[in-house]
Amino acid sequence: MPRPRLFRRIRFNPNVTYFKPQGVPMRFLDIIELTTEEMEALRLKNEEGLDQVECAKLMKTSQSTFQRILSGSYKKITEALLKGKAIKIVK
Repeated sequence: MPRPRLFRRIRFNPNVTYFKPQGVPMRFLDIIELTTEEMEALRLKNEEGLDQVECAKLMKTSQSTFQRILSGSYKKITEALLKGKAIKIVK
């Protein structure tokens, strides 16, 4: 049985929950799901400009877990941009 997920502090609630390539109807697009946890990691690291230690403390997680969350979000966004997929932000 896997270990239960720990609570991570999320201080960001996005108003926009979908991003998609312009001019392509949603029904023709594959969707990449990005969690609010991944969005919070991106916000803290890139928008706030904090280092990983500070970001991990704010999210109440370890630095290595924060790095895994951040790397996963970069991978998903890169795939969406390069392959023309939509991004859906889920809780």
